[in-house]
Amino acid sequence: MEPSTCSQVSQKTRAGDKVSVKVVFADEKLKQAFEKLKETRTEDRRLFAWLNRAFDDLKKDPFCGIQIQRRLIPKEYVRKHGIDNLWKYNLPNAWRLVYSVAKHEVVILSIIIEWLDHKNYERRFGYG
Repeated sequence: MEPSTCSQVSQKTRAGDKVSVKVVFADEKLKQAFEKLKETRTEDRRLFAWLNRAFDDLKKDPFCGIQIQRRLIPKEYVRKHGIDNLWKYNLPNAWRLVYSVAKHEVVILSIIIEWLDHKNYERRFGYG
């Protein structure tokens, strides 16, 4: 199942109620970039597989990544996506998946913002 289909998985809350979890892309351009990964060179196909595994993990637990402090959230993300929280999921070979968690009615959404290599991650967050 690809995350672009907004796959749902039920997750139990602490109170025992089931909550639906979806993984979605922040925009159509990002979704298309993800879909192109599976049709390209070997390195990109590996990244495609890593991202799919991360999406599966996010469907099980949207909070499985590392939360980024609010003051470190790039203003570009806030302006472009209107987010107020940001999470990082470490992928192999120093790649990072950056996502936000939102609630839509009774559905928890993991919104994929972007994935980037370590060098670009450090630049985006002002570490380098």
